Amino acid sequence: MEILILYVVVGIVGLSLLFLFMKFFGLWFRALLSGAPVGPARLIGMWLRKVNAGVIVDSRIMLAKAGIPVDTEALETHYLALGNVKRVSMALVAANKANIPLGFQRAAAIDLAGRDVLEAVKTSVNPKVIDCPDPEKGKSAIEAVAKDGIQLSVKARVTVRANLERLVGGAREETIIARVGEGIVTTIGSSETYKVVMENPDNISKGVLAKGLDAGTAFEILSIDIADIDVGANVGAKLQADQAEADKRRFQAEAEKRRAAAQAFEQEMKAQVQENRAKVVLAEAEIPKAIAEAFRSGNLGIMDYYRLRNIQADTDMRNSISGEDQGAPNKGE
Repeated sequence: MEILILYVVVGIVGLSLLFLFMKFFGLWFRALLSGAPVGPARLIGMWLRKVNAGVIVDSRIMLAKAGIPVDTEALETHYLALGNVKRVSMALVAANKANIPLGFQRAAAIDLAGRDVLEAVKTSVNPKVIDCPDPEKGKSAIEAVAKDGIQLSVKARVTVRANLERLVGGAREETIIARVGEGIVTTIGSSETYKVVMENPDNISKGVLAKGLDAGTAFEILSIDIADIDVGANVGAKLQADQAEADKRRFQAEAEKRRAAAQAFEQEMKAQVQENRAKVVLAEAEIPKAIAEAFRSGNLGIMDYYRLRNIQADTDMRNSISGEDQGAPNKGE
C-alpha cells in the first residue's frame, strides 16, 4: 500500500514537471537562442505571480537584440505596476536608434504617469503639428482686435517636439494651444492698426515665440506659423455706436425725469394758487361781518359806509377800464 502511494506521488510530481516543461520550454529555449536567457525558475515564478511571461521574454529579447541592458526583474516589476512593458521596450529601442538619451527608469516613469512613451519618442524624432485653435473644440479661428478697432481672425499651426525630460509633470497640448492663442491676441491687440498685422503676419509668430510659451510643458515649440488671417467686423465702431445709443437713452431718461419734475412742480404751484384763492375768498367773506359789527359798535357811520362804497365802485371801474379785473365780483356785497 505504501509503495502504491509512493508511485502515485511520484507520478503526480512527474506529471507536474512534464506540464511545466511543456508550458515554459518554448519560452526558455527561445530566450536562450536569442541571447537573452531567462531561467526556468524565474519563468515558473512569473507564472505563480500571474505575470505574462511571454510579454517579459519577448521584451527582453527585443532589448537584447538592440543592445540595451535591462534585466528581467525590472521588466517584471514594471508589469506588476500595471505598466505597458511592450511599449516601453519599443520606446527604448526607438530612442536608441535615434540617438535619444532615454533610460529604462525614465521610460517606465513616463509610462506609469499615463503618457504614451512610444508616441513621445516618435514625436521627438518626427515633430508634431498642432492646430491653434483646436477644431475639435468647435472654434475655427482666434479672434482679436487691433487698437484701431478692426477685428482679425487668425489660424495658426504650432510645430512641437516632445521634451522627454519634462514629459513627467509637464503640461499637455491644451496648454500649448491656450498659450499660443493668448500670445496671438496680445500681439494683435498691441498693434496700432490691423494693416500692420496684415502686412507682416510673421510679427505674430516672432512675438509669440519670444514669450517662451513652452516653459513647464512636455513639448518644445519649434515654430509657429500663421496659416490664415481674415479681416472681420469693425468692433471699435460698433462699440462707439452702442455707447452713443446708451448715452442717448441715458440723456432721454434724464430729460424725461426733469420734465416729470417740472410737471409735478407746476401742479403743485396750481394747487397752491387755488389754496391761496380759497383763503382770499374766506377773507372776503369776513368783510360784511366786520362792517356789520362796526355798525353795531358805532365805529362806522352810514356816511362812512357810503364813502367806502363809492371808493370801491371807483376802484372796480378803474380795474374794468384797465382790463385787469373784468368780471370781478362786487367786494362790498
